[in-house]
Amino acid sequence: MTDSKDASSDRFGRSFRGYGILVGLSLFLVGVEVVLQLGDLGILDMPRFRNVAYENFGFWPGILSGWTANYAAQPYTMFFTYSFLHGGLLHLVVNLITLWSLGRAVLDRVRAPKFVLIYALSMFGGAVGFALLGHGFRPMVGASGALFGLAGAVLAWNYVDRFTHAEGLFPVARAVVFLILLNVVLYYAMDGLLAWETHLGGFLMGWIAAMLVDPTGRQLED
Repeated sequence: MTDSKDASSDRFGRSFRGYGILVGLSLFLVGVEVVLQLGDLGILDMPRFRNVAYENFGFWPGILSGWTANYAAQPYTMFFTYSFLHGGLLHLVVNLITLWSLGRAVLDRVRAPKFVLIYALSMFGGAVGFALLGHGFRPMVGASGALFGLAGAVLAWNYVDRFTHAEGLFPVARAVVFLILLNVVLYYAMDGLLAWETHLGGFLMGWIAAMLVDPTGRQLED
């Protein structure tokens, strides 16, 4: 029989081993932004480098409704590549902090392969949300769709755990309301440039993905 101390150690060991995926993902996101910054500063002799990256790898809903793609695979690859681009250093830093906060919580529940699956599906879900609900002529970039998917996964598991053990669901509802209010505040603070559609799509897909990879309720920690 496994005691709580052994279970806690196993959980820590599993999440610690999975941190490699967070390190790798973070380094990749940082590397992409560093290259874009070098282009912005003129250190790389590539005019309009950031714009070219957005044009080829950002998410453009118009491509799904008649715009001419820059290359044949773009209508498909942009459902994922948009998540590796950011609007600048501040955008990247905020997302990295969120990635580590939510990523550790997810890796405390599942191993790295399932984390990758949830993250990838959330990227896709975020793009689908923007495709269905977004508008305008700006590209959508950023990892926040995937990050809201991680939030959706954490809350989905919390919901299942609480429901399984007849605990109150108010903390889950409170967290959902907080995320909604956060999006409303940021939307107006950013003069409508927040891709809330991506957040919604990512959150819903993350919730669904969490239920697919680990639907069993677990004992709540004290």
